[in-house]
Amino acid sequence: MSEENHCYENAMAERVNGILKDEFYLDQTVTDLAHAKIAAKNAIKLYNEIRLHLSLDYQTPNMVYKLTA
Repeated sequence: MSEENHCYENAMAERVNGILKDEFYLDQTVTDLAHAKIAAKNAIKLYNEIRLHLSLDYQTPNMVYKLTA
């Protein structure tokens, strides 16, 4: 997710990956690729449309994006 030997550039991506694993259970074993795709799609939708973010003044990313677009 970042260039070689630039670990600090990767922090944001790792934070999102951690949230997806911890809050949306994407660290579970899945039985097939179709199930993995559905689980990831649902988690990303919840993250962007439903989950309120402290750093966004308790708004969703979609709400903030609509205000700036």
